[in-house]
Amino acid sequence: MSRFADRRIENISPYVPGEQPRDRKYIKLNTNENPYYASAYAVSAVDGELLLNLKRYSDPECRDLASAIADFYGVQSDQIMITNGSDEALAFAFYAYCRQGVCFADVTYGFYEVIARLFGCPVEKISLDEQFKIVPDNYFYKGKSVVIANPNAQTGIALGGDKIEEIIAKNADNIVIIDQAYADFGEFNAIELTKKYDNLVTVNTFSKSRSLAGARVGYIIADRRLIEDLKKVKNSFHPYNVNTVSLLLAARAMEDREYFLSCMEKIKATRASFAEQLIARGFEVLPSSANFVLARSPKTDGKSLYESLRAKGILVRHFNDERIAEYIRITIGTDAEMGRLLSAIDQITGENNEKS
Repeated sequence: MSRFADRRIENISPYVPGEQPRDRKYIKLNTNENPYYASAYAVSAVDGELLLNLKRYSDPECRDLASAIADFYGVQSDQIMITNGSDEALAFAFYAYCRQGVCFADVTYGFYEVIARLFGCPVEKISLDEQFKIVPDNYFYKGKSVVIANPNAQTGIALGGDKIEEIIAKNADNIVIIDQAYADFGEFNAIELTKKYDNLVTVNTFSKSRSLAGARVGYIIADRRLIEDLKKVKNSFHPYNVNTVSLLLAARAMEDREYFLSCMEKIKATRASFAEQLIARGFEVLPSSANFVLARSPKTDGKSLYESLRAKGILVRHFNDERIAEYIRITIGTDAEMGRLLSAIDQITGENNEKS
């Protein structure tokens, strides 16, 4: 730290994003990106006239994109706020609703704790059970804001809609934030519940299921009065928060339902097949409703497997968190990419057997 820095940041440990290497070409299965290209229909909308007109600011209300999202989910445009990725959405929600306290799982998206510490929000971590599942009863009547990633990062395990609704209903006087970065890969989406509950904030992204991680677009759907709160925060910080090109790409991607559904079907099928093949090799694989699996090998520890795969040109994610240190998190890529990963795993475990 410099001598000029505010001392409040001294004890903050920033979120560490997944590796984005430039030293060589890797099979990249470490940051839960979509293996399939962005919608061609969306990309074709970016023309020379649009680029030349970047001299103008983007629409601060993001009206065209909000309208496309509203049409897709059957909600009103005034229930929607567009953000620069879902991390910005989370930051605005934490600032607006978590300053008096927030709780979330002990194993989940690491950004929650970082942003809570940055904003001075008192934190309560709630342990997952021995099967790495959220126990709904532990989130009832908390007297503080509740944050749940569903499906959960870093496990991929999802709560059913009835359990999510029960948590919302039993925190009627507090905000419940459902982070839905991976919801499209599962079976339940909480957006419909925003029509019923005025304490629910759903945080969503175009980075995963819509193949627009590099465009940085997220959105919140909630009761319109909550959106008014959140827009006050946004407009006090970053009024023109999403650029013109990203807004158009996201709106067109939302319109391209057929391509979206096709990608979801392929990723879900690959996830199921890949998990079966890992289990056949003796791996423990947590039941995932996301576009990744968390798995551990009986033949090597998580960090060693991560390092061995990296040496072979394949990136996965390893976390030092004590509860999941023996696991690696593997993004679901194409069938060909998963095949190459399995071949590399067979080589590594075979080499380990020879050494022993």
